[in-house]
Amino acid sequence: MANKESYTRCLSAGQLVELDACTRCGECLKYCPVQEVTSDKSISPPEKIRLFREFIAGTEGLKSRFFGAGRIDQRLLEDFAKAVYECTTCGACGQTCTVGIFTQRLWPMLRREMVRRGLGPIGSQRETPGAVSRTGNPYDRPAAERFSPWFPAGVRVAGKAKLGYYAGCTGAYEAQPMVRGDIEVLGKIGGPFTMLDAEEEVCCGFPLFITGQFELLEELVKRLVVAYVRKGVETLVCSCPCCVNMMARDWPSFFGAKLPFRIRHITQYVADALNRGKLIINRGIEERLIYHDPCYLSRGVGVTEEPRAILRRIPGAKLLEFDRHGAESRCCGAGGAARKVFHDNAIAIARLAIDEARQKGAQKLVLSCPACYSKVGEALSGYDKLSGYGEIEGHERQLELVDIMELLSGVI
Repeated sequence: MANKESYTRCLSAGQLVELDACTRCGECLKYCPVQEVTSDKSISPPEKIRLFREFIAGTEGLKSRFFGAGRIDQRLLEDFAKAVYECTTCGACGQTCTVGIFTQRLWPMLRREMVRRGLGPIGSQRETPGAVSRTGNPYDRPAAERFSPWFPAGVRVAGKAKLGYYAGCTGAYEAQPMVRGDIEVLGKIGGPFTMLDAEEEVCCGFPLFITGQFELLEELVKRLVVAYVRKGVETLVCSCPCCVNMMARDWPSFFGAKLPFRIRHITQYVADALNRGKLIINRGIEERLIYHDPCYLSRGVGVTEEPRAILRRIPGAKLLEFDRHGAESRCCGAGGAARKVFHDNAIAIARLAIDEARQKGAQKLVLSCPACYSKVGEALSGYDKLSGYGEIEGHERQLELVDIMELLSGVI
């Protein structure tokens, strides 16, 4: 196909430098979760970068300036699109990159370029903008059911307050024990907090951002920011790492200014409440716990110590660690919207975490991400929520999954 438009339009100057910086050393291959379960080098981080550099060179390089833009084979473009969308965007490759390429931010921009050329997203990912437009969430579920039936009785939400809570779409529709735990813990801390109405609390924009579909983002972000300002919010708390990452890193850009309130992950807020004596743990649990660091919480916004501080405060609990933890943690397989299309990869990656947790002797796998909660649960049970029936057998190794706030709500 002829290529008249630039392949670099979606990239910053820094990202262009990053593309040139890749030495193809292969260090990232040791940490890529997709490589771990597929061993397919054609979809590896260095190969994606190499191909995209070829696209640029063929259309904007020195030769193309003299003789005109070249032609990029359509099949090659389609293969590249598949490779960039099969990625979980976990950022492990960038975390270990010897030249410091920030891949967790680079991959969405390459996806955006594929969308611009009509080559992405893939499969059911294409349905996200329509679903968000209709119902305010990527699952196309009724807005009226966003806080039902999981919202706990007896917890009062203020009409206006300095503290705001955002439940998020995946928590509200796919990981309800997680957001129920959030609310119960906030209720125990005391003090007023506010929320938007079910119809007002729309998608944060992350599913659109991560799939390269940017058209609705400015509208969504401005709608949410203005709504929280009207509620008097000065600190906005959320438990979904993808939402927190989107809010902290990208909302200011789409809003067009610095946010008029602070963004915090719920573990940051709760750890602070424990330290100040505003939350008391009343009983212990004699169990071995292992905590999984979500990619967009650890590598995304750098929150790794607060969840561990909370778990260490529970009397009797023994905290174990994965070999790779903190900013080095292994993806659970649920990220980057890849789970919507590459289900087998996601299940295989999730089972690596399950297997290691069992090998370490953990009785509970503690999560802090609704996508992880949903997908790792599927990996354990074999029940596929996307299709509504069991496509695979349940995993032979079983252990209990629990969200960190769900766990904490049971001991306060």
